[in-house]
Amino acid sequence: MQNPFSPGAGSPPPELAGRTPLLEQAHLTLGRVKAGRPERSLLLVGLRGVGKTVLLNKIREMADREGYRAVLIEAHEGKPLAALLLPALRQLLISLDRMAQISQKAKRGLRVLKSFFNGLKVKYQDIEIGIDVDPETGVADSGSLEADLSEVFIALGEAAADRGTAVALIIDEMQYLNEEELSALIMAMHQISQRQLPVVLVGAGLPQLVGLSGRSKSYAERLFQFPEVGALQPADAAAALQEPVQEQGIQFTPEALQEIIRQTRGYPYFLQEWGYQAWNLAAASPIGIDVVQRATNESIRRLDANFFRVRFDRLTPREKEYLRALADLGDTAQRSGDIAERMGVKVQGIAPVRNGLIKKGMIYSPAHGDTAFTVPLFGDFMKRIMPTEPNRH
Repeated sequence: MQNPFSPGAGSPPPELAGRTPLLEQAHLTLGRVKAGRPERSLLLVGLRGVGKTVLLNKIREMADREGYRAVLIEAHEGKPLAALLLPALRQLLISLDRMAQISQKAKRGLRVLKSFFNGLKVKYQDIEIGIDVDPETGVADSGSLEADLSEVFIALGEAAADRGTAVALIIDEMQYLNEEELSALIMAMHQISQRQLPVVLVGAGLPQLVGLSGRSKSYAERLFQFPEVGALQPADAAAALQEPVQEQGIQFTPEALQEIIRQTRGYPYFLQEWGYQAWNLAAASPIGIDVVQRATNESIRRLDANFFRVRFDRLTPREKEYLRALADLGDTAQRSGDIAERMGVKVQGIAPVRNGLIKKGMIYSPAHGDTAFTVPLFGDFMKRIMPTEPNRH
């Protein structure tokens, strides 16, 4: 009942250690955009389990405190960006229209939004867009996502400026956007930036998001900051474990902390899992290394049954073979040619499998021709669940 740790997707940890510089960067960005000063939007990049969603929620809370109108959406495989944006933009524009005095800019924004979705013929959950206004004929209704989304964002920015407020669009899992959608989003933010309208985009995604953005629009690096969210430094990892238990008069021994950090490699999700298990298994304070060793067994069992398994079950047999070969080569990034050689096939023959794994968010390319896991410790899991390598082809 008293356990302070929270191992769950997007669950806020009891101590958000090591993220102060990034949150200060976000605070500066929000302040400058609201004041009408030029500033690049933020796209957080990092592996699974580093706490990107937690940070997006913190930034959303920060935006609310700063007087922003903020919405958070999550991209999905196979769900169009336009359908994801519909309820968020509708909510924003209606809230702007309901503020104290009449705003023609907000009403125009609603008309432009109606045009946008009429032009794309998008439905959300099989229900047509619920805005009882006539569309703004000739604006944002061409059916081209790139052209029309910019018009919608401009109308939204003008409505926010007219109300003396600002808008924060917060999008998680951005690596799932296709090239057309990402290009339209970048172009829309480019138009916003040129007009210095009070709209900021704060997104998060796997490391491939940087390359995807650059390929969509060459000027993306001038529009966005790409802060990397990684594993915690040892001192921050120790603080994430020790400070929550100290509030209840409990302590980890130094040896226990070192062992958890060694096992988890400082990744926040795993720190929470190991801390959670160690707390439950400990009979008294201080929590020692013997407890941590038992917590390791329990943590791995739970991760294998849930965190890792749900990802493994989405893979085809060929994809599993690819990841098993990658795991056998080591924890760091590996050359694609070496993985193919390990499998006994040519690089060209295995390229579709690699591309499929990238689209599923299982691997990424940290450099041209290199391949690495997006899920920390997944290589160890592959060795446990597939103890022997598949036969070479």
